[in-house]
Amino acid sequence: MAKEPVFGDIKDASLASQGMLRIEWAAREMPVLKLIEDRFKQDQPLQGIRLSACLHVTTETANLVSVLKSGGAQVALCASNPLSTQDDVAAALNQVFGIPTFAIKGEDTDTYYQHLNSVLDYRPQITMDDGADLVGVIHKERRAMLEEIIGGTEETTTGVIRLRNMAESGALQYPIIAVNDADTKHLFDNRYGTGQSTLDGIIRATNVLLAGKRIVVLGYGWCGKGVAMRAKGHGAHVMVTEVDPIRALEAIMDGFQVLSINDAASQGDIFVTVTGNYHVIDQAHLEVMKDGAIVANSGHFDSEINVHALREMAETTREIRTYVDEFVLENGKKIFLLGDGRLINLAAGEGHPSSVMDMSFANQALCAAYMVEHSANMKPDVYTVPSELDREIGALKLQSMGVRIDKLTEEQERYLSGWESGT
Repeated sequence: MAKEPVFGDIKDASLASQGMLRIEWAAREMPVLKLIEDRFKQDQPLQGIRLSACLHVTTETANLVSVLKSGGAQVALCASNPLSTQDDVAAALNQVFGIPTFAIKGEDTDTYYQHLNSVLDYRPQITMDDGADLVGVIHKERRAMLEEIIGGTEETTTGVIRLRNMAESGALQYPIIAVNDADTKHLFDNRYGTGQSTLDGIIRATNVLLAGKRIVVLGYGWCGKGVAMRAKGHGAHVMVTEVDPIRALEAIMDGFQVLSINDAASQGDIFVTVTGNYHVIDQAHLEVMKDGAIVANSGHFDSEINVHALREMAETTREIRTYVDEFVLENGKKIFLLGDGRLINLAAGEGHPSSVMDMSFANQALCAAYMVEHSANMKPDVYTVPSELDREIGALKLQSMGVRIDKLTEEQERYLSGWESGT
């Protein structure tokens, strides 16, 4: 006999009223999600669907969860990172929205995985992931659940990489839509959201002036482009490191200095990793950094900086500010690590602005409904967001901004669809 699921695990239920105010504030800049919620209330595309979500527990996520519930889903939610939870939002979701919520900011690794398993105790038919941890636990530890799961969605680059590796090796057992790959997600959320929120987190944690600083951005994908763009706007001298020659060329053409991490390590004042990879800042780089170098990560997992090596190198360690740890090395040099090497925009800040998350989470909501309708004809694989959904979200966002764009005439459509016309 299956055990009865626990209703939730949050830090402090009394924070719910504060959380509700902040959720309401975020909703002001999420008009696309509101339009989808109105439609979901009427159409009930998720009626009776059990949906377990592993997402950053923020005000924006709360608005997404509200939409999913309005569409008929039975939602259970846990955090996708130990430091990304906003405790007042978790309280509001649990106490006011009635959503089983398992998230406490600063939870240890054991608690994090207990929370993953708690939302899986609700026997989901759809998973909604940010980093693919839910999918990983299901496939490694709870495979009996696979019979009931019809599909899932994935929010972030790191998760999509993991899922594509699973699909290519034949390990993935149900279809998943890569929300991250939608144009209305990565072009805006990854670039403008990560760019602004990463620097916001660094500034909140340190209160340093970015103007004149030498900032090293490791990785020039959409997130790295956003961080570099915003750092340049603050007056920083931006250096970029890359392994992809095309992205390196793009960074040069965008006006940034490109060099190897081995060369950049001794020059940078602030380092920001956004690669989705492992130990891109390693012991050899830490050893040659300047006295006072600040090191931060804005990738999904805390694997990008070799924090273990930094701890081994340090003679003494102390928390000098909230989310700022000082490591004093044997030679007296100090290195400052932000947010334990976890994603700094949510560790020290509030994450992405709600305006860009409006489009990302519109994708999540519509893709969940799409999965319910089409999963029977989808084999286990990673799918892109259907172009019609992507374009619909873009059109709704423009509509909410009061922006009108042109429409092709019949003559123009014929021209674009033909081949006969030439010089």
